[in-house]
Amino acid sequence: MDEFTPTVGVSSTHPADMPDDHAALPVWNAENWFYEDWPVGQRIRSLRRTIGESDSHLFNTLVVDIHPYVQDQMFAEREGIFGRRLVAGAFVFSAGLGLVATNCVNAFSYGYDKLRFIKPVFIGDTIYTLRTNMEKVPRYKDLGLIRASYQVFKNEGELVLYCEHLQTVKYQNPADFVGKTER
Repeated sequence: MDEFTPTVGVSSTHPADMPDDHAALPVWNAENWFYEDWPVGQRIRSLRRTIGESDSHLFNTLVVDIHPYVQDQMFAEREGIFGRRLVAGAFVFSAGLGLVATNCVNAFSYGYDKLRFIKPVFIGDTIYTLRTNMEKVPRYKDLGLIRASYQVFKNEGELVLYCEHLQTVKYQNPADFVGKTER
């Protein structure tokens, strides 16, 4: 056994369907943060990702988005108001949020508010995302509610998308929230 104490993945380990020495290892890229561990005001920035032709086309194919602005080069260049093809907003949303997504085993998506597509994104644009933890509210017996904003930028800092993500997150110590929850 390793002499180091794992700092991530602890609550996602120990599956019964693998050898014990494998199950005891911490899971890479699987955070085990609890409600108490999410600091309000914390900001993080993602790596950047350039959206290529194949990325855009594969997404459109998977979701059957055949709108001419995202699928028809001739239409986009000749009749479209931008003069070139767009990347589907749903893909910008998915990729932008994916850039700062964690694999926190104690957090569950509750929904999104205030989603806005502010400016178009085109094939070849590079995006990155800023996430800010906005607020925390004790909500349920075992879960608190966290609101974070996501700002997706393209190229050298042009804001293209904004939304707020609501997540329910398990308490590390539910007893600390007795009488403080909404439900």
